[in-house]
Amino acid sequence: MTPSVDWPIRSPLRVRTQTTPDRVAVRDPEQDVRLTYRDLAEAVARTADALSAHSTAWDDTPHDRPRVGYLSSPTASFVTTLYALWELGWTAVGLHTDLTDGELARNAELAELDTLVVGENHDAPAENLPCPTVGMSSVVESSPETDPGNPQPRWGPDETALVLFTSGTTGQPKGVRLTFRNLLASATASAFRLGVDPDDRWLCCLPVSHMGGLAPAVRTVYYGTTLVVQRKFGATEAARCLATEGITGVSLVPTQLKRLLGTDWTPPETLDTVLLGGAPATDDLLDRASDANVPVYPTYGMTETASQIATARPETVRQHRGSVGQPLQGTTVTVLASGEPVEPGTDGELVVDGPTVTPGYLDDAQTADAFGEYGFYTGDLGYRDRDGRLWVVGRVDEVINTGGELVSPAEVADVLSAQPRVADAAVVGVDDEEWGQRVVAVVVPADGADLDAESLREACREDLARHKVPKEIIFRESIPRTGSGTVERGAVRERFSD
Repeated sequence: MTPSVDWPIRSPLRVRTQTTPDRVAVRDPEQDVRLTYRDLAEAVARTADALSAHSTAWDDTPHDRPRVGYLSSPTASFVTTLYALWELGWTAVGLHTDLTDGELARNAELAELDTLVVGENHDAPAENLPCPTVGMSSVVESSPETDPGNPQPRWGPDETALVLFTSGTTGQPKGVRLTFRNLLASATASAFRLGVDPDDRWLCCLPVSHMGGLAPAVRTVYYGTTLVVQRKFGATEAARCLATEGITGVSLVPTQLKRLLGTDWTPPETLDTVLLGGAPATDDLLDRASDANVPVYPTYGMTETASQIATARPETVRQHRGSVGQPLQGTTVTVLASGEPVEPGTDGELVVDGPTVTPGYLDDAQTADAFGEYGFYTGDLGYRDRDGRLWVVGRVDEVINTGGELVSPAEVADVLSAQPRVADAAVVGVDDEEWGQRVVAVVVPADGADLDAESLREACREDLARHKVPKEIIFRESIPRTGSGTVERGAVRERFSD
């Protein structure tokens, strides 16, 4: 349960600084930056003053609080800017650094941004945005000296502190509204599941426009621990950072873990938590991680739930293969089929309720479509056992109906990815005049591997029913994925068509 909090509240950094001012808050090895919580609070106050000066050029905002986008990699100045926005009482809006100029303009318009703050090593969009831009580094460097004890706006529990966009793998992205109540509830529930130590050092190497990358920047302030930032994930660089920075925890997507293991990496003694999510992890990958003594916590989460919904512990990975564990404290997951709850072991849509769940999207119509009697409809297909452990088997709208038989793309992709000469695989359904849909796969061969479609289909027949075996397999150098590691199925279909 979420701790009792007197509302309205102030930015969480203010409380943390008063409690542990000399503890290290942020470490940026690349820039050799080390900020205590006192240092961070002072930098935030200066940045807030500088940002406030830019706001005088805005027209009157149409919202209760100004909405300010950020376009940044994980850096110390990003953390400073994020908390400066909250100190000012402004809503932070995350934008992915890989978006095209047109996509940035679209998301900025959807969020009705008042301005966009652009981080180091990122260029301002070339196309005209519906809002002005300002450089993050110039704001931080030119910010004046100021008193971090200055009065700051108060936040109500259900006001929108943060907006993040969903990946948009099957359609237009949605702007997800999150509150400080959501963020605090998520941090609290995660602490109960993963544990927290004052000396924890969490590595952030995921995009901060996604909840998996942003959550550590929020949680470390609540916990009073240290955030170590890495601008961009690279297996060699990440392995070095994990070893030299005394990292105790890191959030990764399966592709990143696979690349780390591919370098013959072994985890340092300090590392006790690898939170693995963003996309399904194959049994083969989890077995390899377990054999290498990597402390993997498979997790299932969403932007709409401020990160984790359920998380499994390392000691249960092989005992309950494929499970993402039990829901976190305070989170309720109901499995529905035809609108009614089903018994354990029966597939259905996963519906989530609890204090971490978003109050809704920017679009009211999208919000109305996503919520019902049992909570937030995730669109994910799964089941649970009698002890509440969850298995996620695919997306409700991605299930392939071939001749009346239902096929989960994730199940087929897992079988393909487990083949020793396959580096990656994705499975989709394409229209078929005879069967309605047929199962097709895009496969990335391992380096130097000589693969042919028929041998892969033969391997699939050992583990899959006949109707699940891909009718066609094509080979490509990569699988289109989002920043969080999710397969972009529309792009996969395009590659198959090409």
